[in-house]
Amino acid sequence: MAELATIARPYAEALFQVASKGDLVQTSEQLDALAAVAADPQVRGFADNPKVTREQVFDLINSLFKSGLSDSSKNFLRAVIDNKRLAALTEIAAQFHALVNASSGVSDATVYSAFPIDASQLNELVEALEKRFARKLNATVLIEPELIGGVRVVVGDEVLDTSVRARLAQMKLALTA
Repeated sequence: MAELATIARPYAEALFQVASKGDLVQTSEQLDALAAVAADPQVRGFADNPKVTREQVFDLINSLFKSGLSDSSKNFLRAVIDNKRLAALTEIAAQFHALVNASSGVSDATVYSAFPIDASQLNELVEALEKRFARKLNATVLIEPELIGGVRVVVGDEVLDTSVRARLAQMKLALTA
């Protein structure tokens, strides 16, 4: 959704600038938690209720964090709530992580596999993928049995598909052409 991405971009950039001067890891963790809370349908319903004040929404969300939010996260949350952008929090988090990755030269990689991958196999795979994509990767593995075998790797807008399913599709295309 382009509109949501456009709305989220200035928030993500502003938070990144503030977090760069402090603790990026803590800000990132708190932002992920805030995005998870904001994605909850009950919280969104409460926040969208016209009888509920912005302060009540802030107090509710803030009360969910037992260890407490940092001052910068509280200020950020207030700005998001005051501008009625709670729905954009998930996209803000995604864009914030992209900025963090870009600044550190790291990219997120999603590895789809037909079967679970153990830690040693994943390390070997990540090493090979880092050479292939010429950058450091944060890999996340998702199980997708439809692949039959092999893996499909998505890094940004690049896809490397070495799955059995993809090879069968290539063979089908070659035979029917």
